[in-house]
Amino acid sequence: MRYDLLSLEIFMAVAEQRNLTRAAERCHLATSAVSKRISELEARVGAPLFVRAPRGMELTPAGQSLHHHVRQLRATLQQMDRELSEYGAGVTGHLRLHAITSALAQQLTLDIAGFMQAHPMIRFDIEEGVGTGVVTAVADGRADLGIIAEQTPTLGLASRPYRSDELVLVMAARHPLAERTRVSLAEALPYEFIGSHPDSSLQQLLSVQAALLGQALRQRVRVGSFECMCRMAATNLGICLLPRDVAASHRQALDLRLVGLEDGWARRQLLLVARDFGQLPAVAHSFVEHLCG
Repeated sequence: MRYDLLSLEIFMAVAEQRNLTRAAERCHLATSAVSKRISELEARVGAPLFVRAPRGMELTPAGQSLHHHVRQLRATLQQMDRELSEYGAGVTGHLRLHAITSALAQQLTLDIAGFMQAHPMIRFDIEEGVGTGVVTAVADGRADLGIIAEQTPTLGLASRPYRSDELVLVMAARHPLAERTRVSLAEALPYEFIGSHPDSSLQQLLSVQAALLGQALRQRVRVGSFECMCRMAATNLGICLLPRDVAASHRQALDLRLVGLEDGWARRQLLLVARDFGQLPAVAHSFVEHLCG
């Protein structure tokens, strides 16, 4: 079933103006031409799109559905127009990447820098978020690619291994566990923890593992950034769970101790996700090869 863009724009004008005459003025058409286009659309759909009401023309259920899809189509066309116009300005690629904080705070930033040095005409839009938000953005088409932790449900997205990281316990030098090289989570759970964002992959992983051990997670403090978590740990407010590379960058300045975990889940796989790797734009495909090739 084919729809022409002019008829869809006329439909949107009627839906927004709630009046054929005003819609015709907006579209610079005769009222009869607008009425004819709406009738043709209704014939193509096989159902009425509008009903007349005291306050003007109102959408039927079929009209509401069409209105929703045309709004999405408008957004897609606007995005296409922006991206294509960049080619005329000398930009040869635009990539939308959403990633969890753990990835951006570690090797991903360097990987992006290396790719941009090799492809100086590429432009990135990068957004930091929690794992579930990254998955939703990719699934909705707001991001070309996403990077999440392996325990985050992919909800049908395609995935590839990206990198792995090691999670460690970060604590003040005077903490009772600070002299240990490695401990199990079960040994650490009796102590106070500093939590991160409740929807973050680290917080969810820690909560799940504590529940599997049948122990309560003691948390009186939650804080959004890794740096703030480290600063609070340095004051001995509690232990925090962080990737080793992230914690190491704050270790010397804050006199922190990094204690390894004996638990197997502490070695974590990060995943690159997409709706379909085979259908990615050329620039996104090149970036995937740069990350995973």
